[in-house]
Amino acid sequence: MVKEIVLDETSINVYKYEEEKEDHLHKISIEFNVTSEEYHDITTLLYKGTFDVKVPERDLSFKASIQQYSTSFTNLYITGQVGEFKLSLLEVRE
Repeated sequence: MVKEIVLDETSINVYKYEEEKEDHLHKISIEFNVTSEEYHDITTLLYKGTFDVKVPERDLSFKASIQQYSTSFTNLYITGQVGEFKLSLLEVRE
């Protein structure tokens, strides 16, 4: 099972990973935890919308954009909180 992906140069540890093809393009869906301390850095990264994606364990590398995104965070100001992020990325044709 895949335990890590890299968006641009940021490594993200994932606990759920799904991979499929959509119109001959790579699509991955991941779930990962983010602490209140990491929240700002991760959301700033995700606001970019398009990334160089690497999945080292699958020897996979492609450019992708966010297709779906959600988080369980309701109060990021409480130190020590952990939120669940769900993210689907679809390869972009270059």
